[in-house]
Amino acid sequence: MHSSTSNNSNNRRTWWWKAPFLMVLIAASTFIIQRHRPHSAPFQKDEGLVFGTVWHATYQSDSSLNNSIMQVLNQVDGSLSMFNPKSTLSLINRGESDETDTLLRVVFTQAQQISKATDGCFDVTVAPLVNAWGFGFKNGELPNEQQVDSLLQFVGWEGVSLIDNRMVKRDERMVLDFSAIAKGFGVDQVASLFRSKGIENFMIEIGGEVIVNGTNPNGKKWNIGVNKPVEDNENQNQELQTTLQLTNCAMATSGNYRNFYISEDGRKLAHTIDPKTGYPVQHSILSSTVLAPTCSMADAFATAFMVMGLDKAKEVLQEHPELKVYFIYSDEGGNYQTWQSPNLEE
Repeated sequence: MHSSTSNNSNNRRTWWWKAPFLMVLIAASTFIIQRHRPHSAPFQKDEGLVFGTVWHATYQSDSSLNNSIMQVLNQVDGSLSMFNPKSTLSLINRGESDETDTLLRVVFTQAQQISKATDGCFDVTVAPLVNAWGFGFKNGELPNEQQVDSLLQFVGWEGVSLIDNRMVKRDERMVLDFSAIAKGFGVDQVASLFRSKGIENFMIEIGGEVIVNGTNPNGKKWNIGVNKPVEDNENQNQELQTTLQLTNCAMATSGNYRNFYISEDGRKLAHTIDPKTGYPVQHSILSSTVLAPTCSMADAFATAFMVMGLDKAKEVLQEHPELKVYFIYSDEGGNYQTWQSPNLEE
């Protein structure tokens, strides 16, 4: 009896001796859990201007990263912009330099890979034709057949290459244009910034090219709309064709329903130029939305699919299961139809 009472007393003394340490341990664990709880930090919302368009970012962070975002985007602009006269690309296009930088080399290499995968339907050397048809720097009379043929000699993705980190052109008059991949790459760069800061829940969008990760402020997947391809040069119509619920992916949309003009003879001329024929595309696809692992890939393939048309696009998709697409096209009766890749439904 005495032995049992003694043991209970010892157990009580042992418990009271350990109790402060247990309380400290519980408090420390609670602090760590609170600190790393995914929904503890507020969501920030920032926006600004870059590449001649607007960017938006929504991301979960204790403080704003607006300055860091602009620094990243200005680096991309200083490398890849055709409209920044001091950019690395502008110096190369004017023949003042053949030196590249890291960002330009990354994007050029990816562009060449996508050109090969799309049989040249994506081509960063198409700028002379884009300008000739009035969608670049110049506006004037439309080119005739002879002028188009003469410009085609300066177009061709295989005519440019990187040798010892220098840009080598088949013809010095060739001009590089990364417009169909640079916005997507800018989105990728901002996403990399967020991930380097440990940010898991975010959305970054530049001119319609977007990456979503994790969940939105409501703890759900991000809702990203696909506009109806309504002819709208003024960019006023925001009617949606569908809304996709997405997470952990990149998305880009290319379409001819906003960037076009009507020629004097009444023809509707789309801004997407076929680098093989030299003429604006006349395919039935009105809007090409691509989901891909990176936004630069989505951006470039969305343009390529606009060039190649529906049937050829379906063939290319069989070779690229990493891509998901949502096409809006016009049938023979002029009615809107949609086609989506089977893996998008999954």
